[in-house]
Amino acid sequence: MTKENGYVNNAFNEHQDEAVPNGSRDQNQSEDSDSKAIEQSNPDRLSWDKPIEFLMSCIAMNVGLGNIWRFPFVAYENGGGAFLIPYILVLMLMGRPMYYLEACLGQFASRGNVKIFENLAPALKGVGFGQLVGTICVATYYCSLMAITLFYLVNSFSADLPWASCNPEWDSVEWVKNDNITCIASNSTSTVSNTTNTTSGSEMSSAELYFRIDVLKESVDISDGIGTPDWQLALCLLVAWAITFGVCAKGVQSSGKASYFLALFPYVVLLALLIRAVTLEGSGTGILYFINPKWDKLLDAKVWYNAVTQCFFSLNIGFGSVSMYASYNGFRHNVYKVAMVITTLDTLTSLLAGTIIFGILGNLASKMGVEVSEVVKSGGTGLAFISYPEALAKFEAVPWLFAILFFLMLFVLGVGSLAALQGCAFTVVMDAFPKLKIWHVSLGTAVGGFVIGLVYVTPGGQWIFSMVDFFGGTFIFYIMNIVEVVAIFWWYGLENVCQDIEFMTKRKPGIYWRVCWCLVIPLVLICVLVYFLVTFEPLKYESKDFPVKISVWGWALLAFGIFQPILWFAIDFFRKRKTYENSKQAIQSMFRHTHWGPKDPKLHQKWKEFKILRNADRVLKLRGKTRDKICVLIGK
Repeated sequence: MTKENGYVNNAFNEHQDEAVPNGSRDQNQSEDSDSKAIEQSNPDRLSWDKPIEFLMSCIAMNVGLGNIWRFPFVAYENGGGAFLIPYILVLMLMGRPMYYLEACLGQFASRGNVKIFENLAPALKGVGFGQLVGTICVATYYCSLMAITLFYLVNSFSADLPWASCNPEWDSVEWVKNDNITCIASNSTSTVSNTTNTTSGSEMSSAELYFRIDVLKESVDISDGIGTPDWQLALCLLVAWAITFGVCAKGVQSSGKASYFLALFPYVVLLALLIRAVTLEGSGTGILYFINPKWDKLLDAKVWYNAVTQCFFSLNIGFGSVSMYASYNGFRHNVYKVAMVITTLDTLTSLLAGTIIFGILGNLASKMGVEVSEVVKSGGTGLAFISYPEALAKFEAVPWLFAILFFLMLFVLGVGSLAALQGCAFTVVMDAFPKLKIWHVSLGTAVGGFVIGLVYVTPGGQWIFSMVDFFGGTFIFYIMNIVEVVAIFWWYGLENVCQDIEFMTKRKPGIYWRVCWCLVIPLVLICVLVYFLVTFEPLKYESKDFPVKISVWGWALLAFGIFQPILWFAIDFFRKRKTYENSKQAIQSMFRHTHWGPKDPKLHQKWKEFKILRNADRVLKLRGKTRDKICVLIGK
């Protein structure tokens, strides 16, 4: 009936109401009221003051910068309207099931991702630490983007936007003189060559030169080092982390309150921009250009790869932040409904952002008398801090007001996402050392993030940004997601996972969830990884090869992240080897999940009884017996 380590092999096949034997209905009917008291019986664990704070925090976390500047141009470059087909398929078959799974795991165990894997089996603890390494990478460079956003926000309080016209001082910059760069004012209606190649004479908009010279103090060659941090960006970085610390100072009790503003304010700005965008002359042409399907793109494997990366990045899958937020829920919270709402809202927000952006670009194309493709620039930081400011500079009425609203919205979106990323590190520390003061841990993670983030506000910071994003922000998560899925569904077992979810939510996972979890997700992730490795190209920054020493640091970062499971396995093995007679027994002990289950002792006992009844019921059904007989046998 049970495994040697005390776990049930089989899974439930019926609803929890049916799991309670005849004669025990009164006990089952009182379970909901009992669980409410149980949820309040663990004062050491933080929790949301109101259930809706979890929903709002998830909205603030998932609706972020990736929706605004990444999705529209990823969609455009990968088939326009046709890209929605692979994206929605990936969302339905991978994104939504993974989001629901991570939320369920966090809520069920009431722990962060490191403790979740450690309690499943000590040998798996390194999976959580691998995800944590990737999360730290993203959090540190994410805040550098917020620092740049804050810099633009402050400089938007001017009737004449500083990037709208050319600055004569730019002509004295060495690389501008050497490459014969001609500046074109962004507030003019002239057509700017869509190029960032500075190896020969070319044109650049004032928005691009402002970004490279005044904001980044960019170095085109980092062979001699990345330089020292710019004091203005360093100050903005400090303010960004200080605000994030203020939001997270008391854990979810403070971030939950801030989530109302962080989740709702961006939609106020987006709706205002949408009204403005669709009423501009030529906006319809831009929007049609965005959604016009290029069906031949569907045969390109890269399009499907980009759909997976965009979906996972946007939903924060594999970061540990979803399970972290869910770990502060009450045990009976309706996490299913939240997962459905968030995954749907995330996609709709991406489409809304695309409509706004290309509506504005359609208007610019109409003014300049060119095709929309000639005013479209690449995505990433170039889109956020070159294309958007250039578009804002061409607004005829109060461009400064729209600039303030836009960059304020970007900053608020960044705070919501960064609070979740910082919360992952915060939760890992608090789970390991629950006696520490909350604000001390929050302050420590903020200070650490600020110190690391100074690297990104140097003249060579964008090189480091690209390297860390590639190796730490993408590659590590792919590997860890594959290990996570295999460990949970092919080692702990699909049926055991479904049992745990049914006990907690009173909702039996159907065939859709089972097929996606057990087959679709691992197969697609492995195929994507194989494609990624086969088509791998050396990392470049704006068509320039990375210096060898920077690439080496990137590969070292990747190795440090993906070898976390092996590292922690080795550490635990040598610890346990001292207490067991031989290596075999030590390894067996590392794969026992005897500490898995609800954190509260009362719920843990109810859960164990529930699993015993379920498995006994299955066995007796196979033997043609009834549930009443087993109930008599175990004294229920």
